[in-house]
Amino acid sequence: MAISSDNAASRAKAAQPQPAAPAAAPGRGVRLRGGLDVATLVGLAAAGAVILLAITTGGSARAFLDPPSLLIVLGGTLAVTTASFSLGDVAVAWRSAAAVLVHQTLDPKGVARQVILLAEAARRAGPETLRNVLPELRAEPFLHRSVTLITEGLPPDSIEQMLTGEVEATAGALGRSAGVLRRASEVAPAMGLIGTLVGLVQMLGSLNDPSAIGPAMALALLTTFYGAVLGNVVLSPLAAKVERSAEEDALVKTLFTIGAVSIARQENPRRLEMLLNAVLPPGKRIQYFDREAPRVGA
Repeated sequence: MAISSDNAASRAKAAQPQPAAPAAAPGRGVRLRGGLDVATLVGLAAAGAVILLAITTGGSARAFLDPPSLLIVLGGTLAVTTASFSLGDVAVAWRSAAAVLVHQTLDPKGVARQVILLAEAARRAGPETLRNVLPELRAEPFLHRSVTLITEGLPPDSIEQMLTGEVEATAGALGRSAGVLRRASEVAPAMGLIGTLVGLVQMLGSLNDPSAIGPAMALALLTTFYGAVLGNVVLSPLAAKVERSAEEDALVKTLFTIGAVSIARQENPRRLEMLLNAVLPPGKRIQYFDREAPRVGA
């Protein structure tokens, strides 16, 4: 009788739902690619070093410092760019330009694997079990919001609409920032040319005063130099970097959106893998179920 009671207790304990254990997977699935953007920093530093080396080799660096020329180029570029957009757009663009130097981007392949792991956990124990991993997803706010919508039981179509709208809004904001920087890179050489014309007029107006010819000539030449450096060495690369950052951000958030909608619809994770690979670049596609997924009986 005691044995039967023990067996009944064992069967009852085995019948109880076991807690799912997906909590450790999300932290390993997504890997941040560095902190500082080394390529941008090294590129800008190398360009500046080459220019500085050319300046110091041929003469004194102090000869290339002229406050009026800097005022014309920097002030004129900022003023014309602001006139083309708005104060808010310009402020956001400068913040975006600073952010690309320290922007932490997610590896799309790691993101896809992370989404598959979450889908597997939801398939085993239901979407509600993803509440257990929400604290571990706070490092990626968009993913945290996506999983939160799933656990709150929102319809898949509503989740897709909300997340897609956020992706488009973010892409639009970064696109405007890139446009501001691109416009500034076009204005800077033009302001340098304007400063050159101002310096030439001043020089021609003071031909009878030899002491005034030198400063006027410096203004004429240095504004062109400042404008070319600012536009082509600083602003244009930053604009390209913001555009690339926008593309990478949109890709990562699209992967999260696809995963969230698929989990909410309780689709087969193998189908989700195919959907993710359809969006990923060829070199970033995953083969989780063929290479990584644990096999039954292994």
